[in-house]
Amino acid sequence: MKKINSRPNIIDIEASGFGHDSYPIEVGVVLSSGKRYSRLIKPFSDWRHWCEKAEAVHGIERQALLEYGTDPQVVARGLNNLLAGTTVYSDCWGVDKPWLETLFYRCGLPMNFFISPIESILAEPQMQYWQTTMEEARKALKLGRHRASMDALVIQETFANTLQLVQR
Repeated sequence: MKKINSRPNIIDIEASGFGHDSYPIEVGVVLSSGKRYSRLIKPFSDWRHWCEKAEAVHGIERQALLEYGTDPQVVARGLNNLLAGTTVYSDCWGVDKPWLETLFYRCGLPMNFFISPIESILAEPQMQYWQTTMEEARKALKLGRHRASMDALVIQETFANTLQLVQR
């Protein structure tokens, strides 16, 4: 059996909404080394869809993106530089991957890394501890805001803690 890094590279994306019109507004990465990357993404002028229910979850106002967001090209190049040739894992791969693809497509850049579902590296016994361990990790880390980089850190910590539980 392949040995799994106890702290895999994790990515999390926050978006303007939940449907097909939505686009990425924040990306957060935590690498196995502990290095972190987080950027608000300034929307392209034609990225107008905005869902107030999504805003209630991530707490990012559209105006904050317009004022403080990073140019999407800079974000995409930054991700490629940071993650080149590696795999990052997501606990919401079904939406995070399309949001990343939206970003890279609009920037006209290839994605030089891979994104896979966290479930692809979870041992079945880890799954039974996942939700409880995630809640414990969130409390232990004392993270107040729901933001991409913080979520990525919680996912990485949850993976490490559930792996430790099943390896005892």
